[in-house]
Amino acid sequence: MKKSVIIGIILVCIVSCQERTILVPKQRGYFRIDFPERNMTQCSQALPYTFLLPTYAHVYSDTSKDAEPYWINIQYPDFKATIHVSYKKIANNFLDFVEDAHFLAFKHDIKAEAIRTREFHYEQKHVHGLLFNITGDAASAMQFIITDSVNHFVRGALYFNVPPNKDSLAPVIEFMQEDIISLIDSFEWESYK
Repeated sequence: MKKSVIIGIILVCIVSCQERTILVPKQRGYFRIDFPERNMTQCSQALPYTFLLPTYAHVYSDTSKDAEPYWINIQYPDFKATIHVSYKKIANNFLDFVEDAHFLAFKHDIKAEAIRTREFHYEQKHVHGLLFNITGDAASAMQFIITDSVNHFVRGALYFNVPPNKDSLAPVIEFMQEDIISLIDSFEWESYK
């Protein structure tokens, strides 16, 4: 009996000295994003408008089947993002274009937490703009319109080529918002130069 008690105590000591593995779920993490230095350059496309864009962005003519003249895509390969820019000549249909732009921006309110607007007016350049900042898991994080309200109308929409996730995209959206605001601030119509 004494022998079995001693063996039992030894076994308990051996078992209790083993390191227990406690399984803890890993926290969800996101990749670190290193943002490039912001150097601006003039858009070199032959368009009825001009603007500054960062050197890490590339401008291509829109080649989709529905594309019209002067439609472009501004691609950000490092961020897997594209700003789709469309241009329309105004011919007694200005309000239709504005209404359509509002409809397309607020179409995202199903997934959006909020849609905030910001106006831009540069009377000396005949440039008036409206920026739609769409927060939440919406497909388009930002949209904008730029017009002279007489002859020209431009609409832009930012899309990412990844599933929308507000938490992981927030730093990139915040970084790109400065680029879009610079685009609007530097925007000029060729016909008014």
